[in-house]
Amino acid sequence: MKVVQFTVPVVYQGSICVQEDILPSFYSNYHRHKEIQLTYILKGRGTFMIGNFTHSFEEDEIYIVDADEPHMFKTGEDIKDGIHAIHIFFDYEHFKSFLDFPEFDDVKYFLEHINVSKKLDAEHAVALKDKFVQINTSAGIDRLLSFVKLINFLSKKVDQWTSLYTGIPQKKFSDAEGLRINEIFQYTFQHFGDKISLEDIAAVAHMTPHAFCKYFKKHTRKTYVTFLNEIRIERACKMLIDESSESVSNIAFKTGFNNVVNFNRVFKKITKHSPSEYVQEHRMRD
Repeated sequence: MKVVQFTVPVVYQGSICVQEDILPSFYSNYHRHKEIQLTYILKGRGTFMIGNFTHSFEEDEIYIVDADEPHMFKTGEDIKDGIHAIHIFFDYEHFKSFLDFPEFDDVKYFLEHINVSKKLDAEHAVALKDKFVQINTSAGIDRLLSFVKLINFLSKKVDQWTSLYTGIPQKKFSDAEGLRINEIFQYTFQHFGDKISLEDIAAVAHMTPHAFCKYFKKHTRKTYVTFLNEIRIERACKMLIDESSESVSNIAFKTGFNNVVNFNRVFKKITKHSPSEYVQEHRMRD
């Protein structure tokens, strides 16, 4: 049986480590690492989970994951032909002495003020695809210089980044707690379309329902019902766009809601739109 680690070691390749994933799916366990991570999604889509925050991800988006920030990319259920991404990892503490020259002031300031994880939308990120590919295919000093040029470019786009602030000020919980939270998340992603009772999810965490409620709220700053509804509505949003022939009532039942009225209420609370308004707004953007 494969051992799931919460704190994942990154294979050493020098100052900059690069990993290209061409796989059936993304690594979908909730995990962290001490390095800052830059990810370009070349192919695939799904749900990005960071801290207690869930967000849909699409092709040609860039993500910055801050050091020690727990996260995972969950491949969408409709992805049948695999995923492709380039991940760049670096430990800023080992890297910052290289940036003491005044010419690197903008790069150094950007890296020192990441603070929270961020996303760059496809309309701004696609111009950087070749830079990620170049870093992936180069080595040694060429890779290092290409990376510095990339960060310098990113530092000029600060107004185009979307903050993925999770609301959780303390990222340093133990590996044991991280593994337990991963089990909770994995069960939720696998069963969100079913009726999940408090007793069911508490049993996954090996806790009493009362202890589980306190534990989950402490580590995520939200109730489990709120988290579950966010997962369900995030999936419903995809279905509304991708499966336009599906009725709202069918989507509601497929995502775990027992009636349409409750679905519409929760949908509007989370997205600030009704399902029909959400579809209309998405079509206008396209």
